[in-house]
Amino acid sequence: VQLQASGGGLVQAGGSLRLSCAASGSRFSINNMGWYRQAPGKPRELVAAIISGSNTNYGDLVKGRFTISRDNVEKKWYLLMTSLKPEDTAVYYCHAAIRDRRWYDYWGQGTQVTVSS
Repeated sequence: VQLQASGGGLVQAGGSLRLSCAASGSRFSINNMGWYRQAPGKPRELVAAIISGSNTNYGDLVKGRFTISRDNVEKKWYLLMTSLKPEDTAVYYCHAAIRDRRWYDYWGQGTQVTVSS
């Protein structure tokens, strides 16, 4: 399974960006999908996820500002980020989890988001 993330870039504080992740190469449905981020010197953290197809979960720092959505037909999911802050600056990774007797985790290559003050 390959995940291709896109949509990162440089934006001013208060602005918006939308990240996209496209999955290919899987004949199975994706059970869980989401976004994580990692800033320099910090551990990777959950940003947002869709669990079991419909339940959404957000990191505390992004609740109310970020929205995750999906396109089941195209096997794509998105992260709309609004009211961006400099502390949102990080590399954002898309993630997919597929269950086929056991769980398999897949990661995209990461896309840089930089928020200037």
